[in-house]
Amino acid sequence: MMQRPDFTMVEKAEQSVKAESIHKHVFPAWPSSLLRLAVIICVFASYAWTAYPSYAAGAEAVATNKESNKDKVVYLSFDDGPGKHTREVLDILREEQVKATFFVLGEQAERYPELIQAAVEDGHALGNHTYNHHYDELYSDFKSFWKQVKQTEDIVNRITGFRPNLVRAPGGTYGHFDQNYFDLLELGGYTVMDWNVDSGDSKRKGVPAKEILRNSTKVPAGTGSVILLMHDGGAHAETVKALPGIIKYYRDHGYRFDTMRAEDPPVQFRVHPEGKYKSRKAPGAEWVAEHVKFNRNLWLSGKELKVEIGLAAGTLKPGEFRVEDQRIMVPLRPFMKKFGGSIRWDVESRTATALWKDRVIQANSVSGELKSTSASLSNDRTIQGAVQSQGGTIWVPLRELLELMGLDVSSLQSNESEWIVKANMPLAAALNFYLYRTI
Repeated sequence: MMQRPDFTMVEKAEQSVKAESIHKHVFPAWPSSLLRLAVIICVFASYAWTAYPSYAAGAEAVATNKESNKDKVVYLSFDDGPGKHTREVLDILREEQVKATFFVLGEQAERYPELIQAAVEDGHALGNHTYNHHYDELYSDFKSFWKQVKQTEDIVNRITGFRPNLVRAPGGTYGHFDQNYFDLLELGGYTVMDWNVDSGDSKRKGVPAKEILRNSTKVPAGTGSVILLMHDGGAHAETVKALPGIIKYYRDHGYRFDTMRAEDPPVQFRVHPEGKYKSRKAPGAEWVAEHVKFNRNLWLSGKELKVEIGLAAGTLKPGEFRVEDQRIMVPLRPFMKKFGGSIRWDVESRTATALWKDRVIQANSVSGELKSTSASLSNDRTIQGAVQSQGGTIWVPLRELLELMGLDVSSLQSNESEWIVKANMPLAAALNFYLYRTI
């Protein structure tokens, strides 16, 4: 794991916030119109200036300790894409403000790199579903499976700058994996994820949306953590039709939605005692040492992080931020100070409060809650489980922080030395901010 400097929040005296009186004046019609026009022109002229930045993965699954009725969570997962229905799935998820995990095929990622990029930009997680989904190749021996995992990993890395270390076996692990597959993938730094609820959308051709919805909501008794299998590749238009109903069901039943991460306890099928491939030979020690043993080091190396907002930019060096799967975590206090914000620490509530423009962002290190309020806007937002506290440092996810600052993340790019995150203040937010300041 990358070494990172710790810092200690220093409590500051709270600044009193004085309410400003709003004086109303009555103008004749034409001067009022000219005033409105002048305000709009000023907003467009000063848009780049007002948008300067503040910083910036048929068998019974093995139960895990994530299953808890106290915190009901559902992980929507889509296999075999990207494909012709992925854009529709992304549109629905964006409209519903839900995040999902996409287990992608390398050959499909090569065909539709723009959909891979769109999924990452929308905040979804990516997993590795091998290159071509051909069972005879994948399960003839582990070397073939490994080759396809690495091939897909390299393709995704070229597109996004991330190497997904979440893996899902085509067809699931039951009857396909022996213990060597599990052990060697773990040694190589991967987490294998099966599922515990199957939508049944790939059982046969043309499974209707009603049946997919019914299957998707058959949650085993006592299951608090649901990993739902669906597909966005191939002919799965009915899955798209069923998706809004699936989201509504889990939302109505008190589930929160989340993306999978490699550090999550794995949900895996048991090894089939009479599996088709039980006579398969394991790779030799020399091959394992050359290809697998040091593979996990790929996730320990770091790049610089460059954040661009409007016309301004800032860079964080390796060690000044962390990468956990496909989430970039930043330390809140240095982040805000470096890009024009201020922050104070309340010892009693264990809460850091950051001030940026008209935004007040609170990070509670006890509950993990990240919350944003705005004096000029009514769209307050709270994100659960986003805050981490380690060694006196408050860490928050970059994407969520930028969004709570009222910014839109427009792109995530990568080269050999750095990640580049670009974000902008939406025009409507800039207009509201400007009007708020001039009233």
